[in-house]
Amino acid sequence: MARINLRPWREERNERLQKRFIGNLVASAVLGGLVVLGVSYYYDMQMDRQNDRNDYLKTEIAKLDRKIKEINELRAKRERLLERLNAIQQLQGNRPVIVRNFDELVRVLPDGIHYNSLIRRGESITVDGMSEDNNEISELMRRLDASIWFGEPDLSRVDRSDGLKRFNMKVSMTKPDAEEAK
Repeated sequence: MARINLRPWREERNERLQKRFIGNLVASAVLGGLVVLGVSYYYDMQMDRQNDRNDYLKTEIAKLDRKIKEINELRAKRERLLERLNAIQQLQGNRPVIVRNFDELVRVLPDGIHYNSLIRRGESITVDGMSEDNNEISELMRRLDASIWFGEPDLSRVDRSDGLKRFNMKVSMTKPDAEEAK
């Protein structure tokens, strides 16, 4: 039988296997590095996209904040305008009432009394006047009380000077219903 030496073949095979192992190891390392770089690139790209989205949201939020501020300013202007409008409407609405009150002051005035001054403060009128007799002052108070345009009068003083009686009274103004005013 012939003797065959298998050692060189085994050594060649072992060298080939070792080169393949080292090649596989290097390929695995390169592939692992590429995977790590790919994953890193993917996450960087995702972070950039998210940062772009966040920047977009920040700019849109800033725009909305400006619009909200404008809306609040417009609401404040609207409230001021409504307040002015209400004040004007109240003045327009009270104009005939004031005229009617002064007209009624003349109607309830008995003979023998004359007014020295009429001062309106809020919803009341202070009357300073002169009379010849206390009965005329009482008649004025009854007429004011009976009028639908005035409340109960409050006489604060009566003085006698130069044969005439000076008096001071306060009477509140009322707004009768439209049916009563006719």
